[in-house]
Amino acid sequence: MIELERLLRSQGFGSRADCRALVRSGSVWVAGQLCDNPFARFEADGLSFTVDGVAWVYRRFAYLALHKPAGYECSQRPLHHPSVYSLLPDPLLTRGVQAVGRLDEDSTGLLLLTDDGQFIHRYTSPKKAVPKVYEVTTRHGVDAPQMSALLAGVVLNDDPRPVAAQDCVLLGPRCLRLTVTEGRYHLVKRMLAAAGNRVEALHRISIGGFVLPASLAVGKWMWLETAELERLAADKVSTF
Repeated sequence: MIELERLLRSQGFGSRADCRALVRSGSVWVAGQLCDNPFARFEADGLSFTVDGVAWVYRRFAYLALHKPAGYECSQRPLHHPSVYSLLPDPLLTRGVQAVGRLDEDSTGLLLLTDDGQFIHRYTSPKKAVPKVYEVTTRHGVDAPQMSALLAGVVLNDDPRPVAAQDCVLLGPRCLRLTVTEGRYHLVKRMLAAAGNRVEALHRISIGGFVLPASLAVGKWMWLETAELERLAADKVSTF
């Protein structure tokens, strides 16, 4: 059991004073009932509540998927473009969700966010080798030697150790689907450059076993529930 004021603070609705004022103003409903007592106690797990008419469910940790648009930076202090964090509601920002890895400002597609540090480590650690699948549009036509080089391993300018794609499928003359298990800076762009081509557009379609849903519009986010988290943790690239 947890006091309503503490529950709201844990979900990102402000300081202790902010949450008490919010409750006393009549802005909070719990399980369909108005509650104006900040010290009322509730069983937190799975508790549904509304704040200013917006529905929420208590979550110990927030796990999100965002369909990142082009022209957004994965930074809380962006330099040249809007931040992806501007696409999220304030309570999620207050509770401190962070991007799990990054996508370049001109790249699009699946971006995970959470306030769970162990989750971030699980999906960013090179030792975990979590597969990430990208659709890549190239400047020049992709030929057989380039495909072979990507699968065999290319050498980047900051590491003599070759980096190989786990899978590489040609989708069109200048389009391929590339699977990598590392998360280095500009990795896919640098791999294509090392193979003798150039990336014109980059779209991440999956991480682990979780594929960006077709129903998730560009710039929108969704909660990752148990089913999505299980697919994500499967670490098996889905069949496209």
